[in-house]
Amino acid sequence: MTQTATFAGGCFWCVEAALTELDGVRSATSGYCGGHVEDPGYKEVCRGTTGHAEAVQVEYDPDRISYADLLEVFFAIHTPTTKDREGPDVGSQYRSAIYYDDDRQRDLAANYIEALEQDGGYDDPIVTELEPLERFWEAEEYHQDYFEKVSTADGNTDDAYCQFNVVPKIEKVREKFADKVKAEPEAGVEPDA
Repeated sequence: MTQTATFAGGCFWCVEAALTELDGVRSATSGYCGGHVEDPGYKEVCRGTTGHAEAVQVEYDPDRISYADLLEVFFAIHTPTTKDREGPDVGSQYRSAIYYDDDRQRDLAANYIEALEQDGGYDDPIVTELEPLERFWEAEEYHQDYFEKVSTADGNTDDAYCQFNVVPKIEKVREKFADKVKAEPEAGVEPDA
């Protein structure tokens, strides 16, 4: 049985591509959370008038990866101390947020943030919002698996944004969380769905 986790940490292309690397993550869907407009579109969200954040909803197998593991990776791949900004992307739609499904997720996330703050690993306070998931709106199809769509068979891309923003996050996951990354499938063997 799978569970879901929903995170906002800047551009959803970056978060989606990085979290998809993890063993136990069945799917990652780009979308919008936290706003006040029904069925928002990308252009509306980018104008900053809908109140939504670009978010990624992860479907994962808790027997293979825990929610705590997902939190650890999420905080490693973005800057949780900059309000309404991640790298070159600026605006409330790029805020850091965790949209929790239940009290357990809320408590795990709150405790994780508190531990990070007490650890002193950041010079500035963590500004990650912690909100109940009221609704996740799936983004337009062209945003789904965006990095995969613009990458060649060897994983390279000519998309400058992806080269400078997505690739470093994927590399960080592969290096820092090597024990949690999906194994490369053997030749002729289909990976688990």
